[in-house]
Amino acid sequence: MRVLAALSGGVDSAVAAARAVEAGHEVVGVHMALSRSRAQHRNGSRGCCSIEDAGDARRAADVLGIPYYVWDLSEEFEDTVVADFLAEYAAGRTPNPCVRCNEHIKFSALLDRGVALGFDAVATGHYARITEVPDGAGGTRRELHRAVDPAKDQSYVLAVMGAERLARALFPLGDAPSKDAVRAEAAARGLSVSAKPDSYDICFVADGDTHGFLRERLGARPGEVVDADGRVLGEHDGAYAYTVGQRKGLGLTRPAPDGRPRYVLEVRPQSNQVVVGPAELLSVDEIGGAQTVWLADDVPAGEWTATEVQVRAHGDPVPAQVRRRPGVPDDGGAGDLLEAWLATPLRGIAPGQSLVVYAGSRVLGQSTITRARRGAPLPA
Repeated sequence: MRVLAALSGGVDSAVAAARAVEAGHEVVGVHMALSRSRAQHRNGSRGCCSIEDAGDARRAADVLGIPYYVWDLSEEFEDTVVADFLAEYAAGRTPNPCVRCNEHIKFSALLDRGVALGFDAVATGHYARITEVPDGAGGTRRELHRAVDPAKDQSYVLAVMGAERLARALFPLGDAPSKDAVRAEAAARGLSVSAKPDSYDICFVADGDTHGFLRERLGARPGEVVDADGRVLGEHDGAYAYTVGQRKGLGLTRPAPDGRPRYVLEVRPQSNQVVVGPAELLSVDEIGGAQTVWLADDVPAGEWTATEVQVRAHGDPVPAQVRRRPGVPDDGGAGDLLEAWLATPLRGIAPGQSLVVYAGSRVLGQSTITRARRGAPLPA
C-alpha cells in the first residue's frame, strides 16, 4: 500500500512510520504545520507542531529513508479546532480539542489530501488497535479497539473518526506493550527522538495557561456567581473560565452556611452566570449526546444495549445502558442522539465533553454530551 505517515516530530509517530516501512508499505512522511506563528517554539515538553518538531520529523524521515514533506494546515486548524474551542467555551461547554483535531485535521484534512494524491492509508503514532473480523455476510469489518497498553490507550480521542476513515487508518503502535518499549525500539533504530519528552496539554496553548488564552481571545465578560437558588455569591470576569466540577478559584464572597466546599454545577451563557453548589449535586446518572459517530453497524439503533461508557480521555469506564436513535434534538445538538443510563453515577460531567461507548476493548461509537442529569432510573 501507499501509506502517508504523519510525522509529528515525536517518538511515537517516528516508530509508527518505521513499522509501516518494515511492513513493506511505500511510505511518505508528512509533518502538519498547525501554528500560524512561524516563530512558535516548543516550551519544555508542552505543545507540539513547533519548529523544533518539524526538524525532528525531518531527521526521522532521513533515518528511515523516506520522502518528507511539510503541509501547511494552519488555516484549517485555526478555522476548525481553535474556533470550535473558543465557541464551545463561549457557549458554556467544555470541549476536547484533541478529539476535534483527530476529526477535522488528522483524519479529515490530512486523509482527504492523501487520498486525492493516491495514498491508500494514513499511519499515525496513536495507541489503538484495528482488527478485522467476519461480518457474517462472507466479508469482514474493521473494528477500533483499545491499545494493548492501557496507560497509553488513545481510542477515546479516535472514536470520532467514523467508519470511512477507520477503513483507511493504520495504528502500528496498537500492540506496543509500553511507551518504554517504544522508546527502546526508537533507540535501536537510530532515531534521535527516542528520549524526547512527550507533549501534553493543549498544543495551541503551549504555556498551559488555558484561562489566559481564553481571556485574550474572548475578552472580559463580567457576571455573577450564584447558588442553585439564584443567590449572588460573587462575581467573575468570564463564565468561560469555569468548568463543571471546578472547586478552586471561584471568588466567592459568602461562605456556605454549612462550611462545606462548593463546586461549579453549571455555566449559563445566556445569563452569564456560574452556578455553584455542594459536591453531591455533581453526580449524574443519565447523559444525553448528539452529533453521534457510530462505528458498530452490527449494533442496531433504537435498542438498549449493555455497554461501558467513558467521559474523559484517561477516565475509568463505567457500566451503562446505551441507546442510539436518529433525530434532531431540541437542545442545540444535531445528528443522531445517544442516551446513556449509568449503573454508577459520575461527577463533573459537562456539555461539550466526548462520551465514548465501549464493548470490552471495542469502540462502538462516540457522542458529544449535551446534557447530564441525576436521579434517573435505569431503563428496564
